Amino acid sequence: VLSTLRSARARSGSATAHVGSRAMPMSSSAGTRSISVLLLRKLPPSRPHLANFAGKAYLLVRDPKPRRRSTMDAKAAAAEAFVREPAAGSTLNVLGITHIYKATGAETAGSFSLWESVVPPGAGTPSHTHAREDEAFYVLSGELVIEFEGDTAPHRVAPGGFFFGARGRRHAIRNDADKPARVLVFCAPSCGLDQMFAELDAATAAGTPEMAKVVAIAAKYGVTIEAPADPPR
Repeated sequence: VLSTLRSARARSGSATAHVGSRAMPMSSSAGTRSISVLLLRKLPPSRPHLANFAGKAYLLVRDPKPRRRSTMDAKAAAAEAFVREPAAGSTLNVLGITHIYKATGAETAGSFSLWESVVPPGAGTPSHTHAREDEAFYVLSGELVIEFEGDTAPHRVAPGGFFFGARGRRHAIRNDADKPARVLVFCAPSCGLDQMFAELDAATAAGTPEMAKVVAIAAKYGVTIEAPADPPR
């Protein structure tokens, strides 16, 4: 093959290779050191084909490696479609807030998690920051008070209201009303919150855990909690 290319180069003064649909002339030195190829899917793999058109040599080779799939393609292939009935889904008690899972990260190949939170009167989350995921909150019933970094005053979010909790931005939610609030929470990507909530559920089973333990569990999953200041003695 190389000797034929050298002969073609000698006749025409240069060799021309095609990459994709573009013709790329090669200098004399480049022609002997490297050969650009035209990727033809219909040619048998690992069998180079030499063609000569108008006195110029072309090496036609099929790439034996399949196209590398993107991460999104891989996730889509790993996840399976499913339906979850209204009363179905695993339930966790996270610091007094009930989480009813509609989709876990394991079920979506890590793309996202989705759960319904039931926040009783007086309950809420400590102020915290996510390093790995974004959260979105859609209030179904009741009312939530939401505070987030960069805003000047708390927001009261009624049914149909929405809050986006971006990663890297501190936020907190609480229920100051006299009836439970129900909120649909979407988390993407799903990279540890499901496991964090499971650990907090286990810690809550023996009673309200100490804040230091909550902070330590959250830190394992990239969540930084601002522990409330100790009361003065």
